[in-house]
Amino acid sequence: MKEEKQKKREADLGNDPVGPLLVRLALPTICAQVVNLLYNIVDRIYIGQIPGEGALALTGMGVTFPVITLISAFASLIGMGGAPRASIAMGAGEHEKAERTLGTCTAALWGLAVVLTVVFLLFQEPLLVLFGASQDTLPYAMKYLNIYVLGTIFVMTALGLNGFITAQGKASVAMKTVLIGAVLNVVLDPVFIFVFGMGVRGAAIATVISQAVSALWVVKFLTGEKSTLRLCKPFFRIDRKLLLPAVALGASPFVMQSTESLLTVTFNVSLQQYGGDLAVGAMTILTSVAQMVQMPLLGLAQGGQPILSFNYGAGRPDRMKQAVKYNLLIACVFAFGVWGLVQLAPHLVAQLFNRNAELVDMTAWALRIYFAVGFTMAFQNTFQQCFVALGEAKISLFLALERKIILLIPLILILPRFFEDKLFAVFFAEPVADFLAAATTTILFLIRFRQIIRDMETRKKA
Repeated sequence: MKEEKQKKREADLGNDPVGPLLVRLALPTICAQVVNLLYNIVDRIYIGQIPGEGALALTGMGVTFPVITLISAFASLIGMGGAPRASIAMGAGEHEKAERTLGTCTAALWGLAVVLTVVFLLFQEPLLVLFGASQDTLPYAMKYLNIYVLGTIFVMTALGLNGFITAQGKASVAMKTVLIGAVLNVVLDPVFIFVFGMGVRGAAIATVISQAVSALWVVKFLTGEKSTLRLCKPFFRIDRKLLLPAVALGASPFVMQSTESLLTVTFNVSLQQYGGDLAVGAMTILTSVAQMVQMPLLGLAQGGQPILSFNYGAGRPDRMKQAVKYNLLIACVFAFGVWGLVQLAPHLVAQLFNRNAELVDMTAWALRIYFAVGFTMAFQNTFQQCFVALGEAKISLFLALERKIILLIPLILILPRFFEDKLFAVFFAEPVADFLAAATTTILFLIRFRQIIRDMETRKKA
């Protein structure tokens, strides 16, 4: 009886109605992404409230963002590339291949985590200076990063392997991975920062402990009996034939996240030149707000990914079309809602992070410019992630490069030459790049998706 109830609770990726199935899978992944924001957002909110030094500490922590993003990006390179491959293999009935993919990706993640820990510990100071740290903000950045980097293996395990839980249709379990760590982080942050008086160091300690608990949860589940895909000793080795296709597919989310580091550096250097520490501090808040939009959209796409990948492997074009349609509809409702809030009440949003009047005014002004076409994230994120779910590595990689490397970074450097208000020009680069990237992504997806569906239908008739 217990086993029958368990089967009823599990998602049937090939037969359950697509609309309710997407909601069922997406709600936990959206919750997981929203809760995951708490790791950095809560840190920033608490740090911004440190008496007397909150604004400088917040700016210092913002400078560490490129390193934090790089660690997450390497987790995505392996995890977000491997999970769709496992889903496609499961849809095609190749269960052992799916488990071998899991074992290969786990071994690669742990090896990479060790290398990254050593590199960032050795070179963190010159990197932080390169990323825009000033003499005033560098000490705060160093205090945070010294500790955070020691938890790299926990971050990469929790982020990289959680996708393999979602790939099984067990989105609620994947949500618990993030929920456990984030709730713990919310509780520990004020204790270490204010009660123990550890300031920025306390925020880093709380985050590392929280990520460690999340990582243990993931490993425990994937090695347990409730997991459809099991992390087994015989498969815990790097198989190049499985790793290379996973990395090729993971290159798109990797580029999207890793270029965020390069993007942050470009923004910070330009903003430091035209607006000083105040402008860099505003950018830290803008980045946080952008995450508040992007993460739920990513969660929605990740909830739909197993449906799209599984039915692609199973040759079900009807269910694939429904998955894309429902995903885009929900994404648009959310993105337009948040865009409206930011445009109507930017001061309210800015005050979540800091009460310094000068910083709040700067941030509110920048928010309206930066998010001028923020609703286009619905199209960009949805179709970008659909390409990943379909195993379209080359197209997804190009789109990942296009928005930031081809468009945004050059625009940040070029536009100030054509505007009298240089600071405005730097922030204005974002909406210009967003619009162009979303248009390109939408057109390419409509063309390629129709080709895929047409080919599948032709094979069925043959």
